[in-house]
Amino acid sequence: MLSIGSIVIRVDDLQAQMAFWQAALGFEPRHEPEDDFVILQPPGGKGTCISLDRVRSSVQLPPRIHLDLYTEDQSGEVQRLLGLGATRVEWSKRPADADYVIMADPEGNRFCVIDTAGRRQTD
Repeated sequence: MLSIGSIVIRVDDLQAQMAFWQAALGFEPRHEPEDDFVILQPPGGKGTCISLDRVRSSVQLPPRIHLDLYTEDQSGEVQRLLGLGATRVEWSKRPADADYVIMADPEGNRFCVIDTAGRRQTD
């Protein structure tokens, strides 16, 4: 059986993106970062990692893949992420009652902040 060990995000500025994602998720480098690659792991090392790979690429819109980040404090987390340098992304097809807010990291890689208040994490 397979499991997801790491999700890789292409970045231009490894140091800046590493600082953003560490602050956003509270993750820490698994090993000393290389010049062009780092694996960020959850505290304690258990769970899916985020790897940052410094490879010149352009952001694809709409993205073929994105992260869904779960929280019971969506408003608070969105404000915190904006303060870290993320931006809010408007999408004309987003339903008015959507439980997600679309955002982008400082380099434009998109992710959603999902409101889990009142629902099970496995939904």
